[in-house]
Order: sequence, then C-alpha cells, then structure tokens
Amino acid sequence: MATESGPGRATLGAIALSFLKLGTLAFGGPAVHIAMMEEEFVRRRRWLTPQEFLDRLGAANLIPGPSSTEMAIYIGQNQRGWLGLIVAGCCFILPAAVLVCGIAMAYVRYGALPQAAGVLYALKPVVMAVVLQALWKLGRSAVKTRLLAAIGVIAAVAFALGVYDLLVLAGAGLCAATPAISERLRKTQVSSAITLFALKLKTVVLSFAAISGLAAVPFSLGRLFLTFLKIGSVLFGSGYVLLAFLRSDFVLRLHWLTEKQLLDAVAVGQITPGPVFTTATFIGYLLGGMRGAIVATVGIFLPGFLLVAASGALIPRIRQSAIAGAALDGIIVGSLALMAVVTWQLGRAALVDPLTIVIACVSAVLLFAFRLNAVWLILAAALVGIIHGG
Repeated sequence: MATESGPGRATLGAIALSFLKLGTLAFGGPAVHIAMMEEEFVRRRRWLTPQEFLDRLGAANLIPGPSSTEMAIYIGQNQRGWLGLIVAGCCFILPAAVLVCGIAMAYVRYGALPQAAGVLYALKPVVMAVVLQALWKLGRSAVKTRLLAAIGVIAAVAFALGVYDLLVLAGAGLCAATPAISERLRKTQVSSAITLFALKLKTVVLSFAAISGLAAVPFSLGRLFLTFLKIGSVLFGSGYVLLAFLRSDFVLRLHWLTEKQLLDAVAVGQITPGPVFTTATFIGYLLGGMRGAIVATVGIFLPGFLLVAASGALIPRIRQSAIAGAALDGIIVGSLALMAVVTWQLGRAALVDPLTIVIACVSAVLLFAFRLNAVWLILAAALVGIIHGG
C-alpha cells in the first residue's frame, strides 16, 4: 500500500486512496466533507498545517463551484502539483458519480428512488458531531484576534438572516483588512495578480452566460455539456442555489426535465456520499444514458479544476501581503461562520427524537474525547439506520 512521507511529498497512490475513501464515506454535504478532510489531512496525516488548510478553505469559498471538491483539488495540488490536483479531484468525485449512475439506472427502470430514509435518519446526528469537531479545531486556529471574533459573529448572524453568501464573505474580508489598509495603502504585485485573475474569470463567466442564452430546445450532448459548464462556472453557494440554477435551465428554459425529475435528482445528490454536484450525473443519465452522465459530470466539475489550478499559486503570494493576508483571514472566519450556521440548521433537522439525540451525543464524545476516526462513526450510523429502517 502506498504511504505518505510528509507535507508536500505524499505519493499519488496515497492521495488516490485517501480521496476514494472520503468520496465513498463523506455523507452530509460540503461542511461535513471539509470537516472530514481537516481530520484526515491536518490532524492525522499532517499533509497541511492548520493555517494552510484554512487558507485553501477561504480560497475555495471565493471561487465558483463545489467548495469541498475544490478543497480536495487544492490539497492534491499542494502535495503533487498538476498530477495531484487531477488525482485528488477525480478520486473524490468518482465514487459518488458511480453510485449516482447506479441509482439513475434503477430510477429509469422503476420510475422511483430507492428508499434511504433509515440510513439518513441515523447519519444526520453523526454528521452534526463531525462538523462541530471541525469547527472547534479550525476556529481555534482562525480566530486570532478580537476583531476576527467579532467579524465571525456578525457573519454568522448575516448568514442566518439569509444575506447572500458572497456578499458576507466579501464584507468579512474587507472588515478584516481595514486596519492594514489604513496603515499602508499601496498597490502590490499580489493585488495586481488578483485583479488580472478576476478580469479573466469575469470574461469566462460572461462568455458562458452568452452561450447559454443561445439554448436550443432539442436535446444534444453538446448543449448538455455547455449548460453544466456554465453552471459550474458561475454557481456560488449551497445545494439550494444549485436547485435554482437547474430548475431555470432544465425545467423552464430547455424543458428537458419535469419538476418531479428535478426534485428526485437533487434528492439523489443529497442522500449519496461525496459532492452534491453529482446531481448533474443523475440528470445526464436521465437525458442521455451513460454518455450523458459522463458529459454532465465533466461539464459541471471542469471549471473547479481550472479555477483551482489558476488560483492555487496565488495563495502563498497573498500571505506575503499584509492587506491581502488580513482579508483572507476575514474570509476564513466568514467561511467558518457559514459552517456554523449550516450546523445549526442541520441540528434542527437531525435531532428529532431521543435516539438521534443519543447518537449525536455519543458521536461527539467519541470524537472530542477519544479522537475516533469519523469514518467508523459513519459506518456504525449507517448500520443503525438500516436496522431502524427495517
């Protein structure tokens, strides 16, 4: 078995095995995926320092696309450059994409989704405990000053009130950078690089938007690819935002899906492990069989790979600038505030009876006091859910 040999020197085999495991077992959405990555790659394997992990988390929240998948890509890039980037991203996506394809085959044949309520019932409390553990550990590294603590509280309130994610993150970064800006107002090489990257990104986004506006109603693999490429290039936010984009394109504009098919597709993305964006795999299979599934999956995830590749080199340079570094600190705290709000919302839906409360409490004790690997808790919860559902 391949083994890792320290930060920056993990083998491609170790990267592949690690992300295949996470892609198979990471239920619960981006917040949980990021929590499991922190445990695996910061605490257990020590591939990244807490600050390196937080820097990449901040960057992943600033670019379009699935943040947890982009975190996987960032980690692979950090370890093995271009090859690591591709291996980590593909291995994280592959298990969910294969599973979703299998579910899509059953859906096409039987016209309904397989039942998974029992498993989800027991998994949700474990997921909440995993995210709480990650928030505690990441928060201790991220909240360095009283200003950052105040920014985190304000950001959490804003997220809870429904303020747009990017607006809150941008505001958090600006507030954190204000002292550094007032101390030294000058243009830096880093800010020039960021500006150039932002202009290029804007050009790409506008191009995709223009392409999507020329949509033809008849189905084609090319149109399917371009539609998902556009979504992957401009989508910020949660699975609910993804639902809005999918409904606008596939139900209202192209008329390729019914409302029921769309809701079933989103449900599959929620109940399967790995990235929620594998909803695209399900839709692609419904519309174009296996070729459609592959085309849709590549289309929605490709922008994330390209954006990480383009922005990854900027992160160390950002840290060399006092202003940009302070802004990144604020964005990181804002990202953790978003995770905290998601955890609160998850808790309200997860802790529904005495059994789920017991599962959450036992999971938290095992994670915090005994540092048990979250993978074992997820497997145990799945078993409890199957028994309970039976």
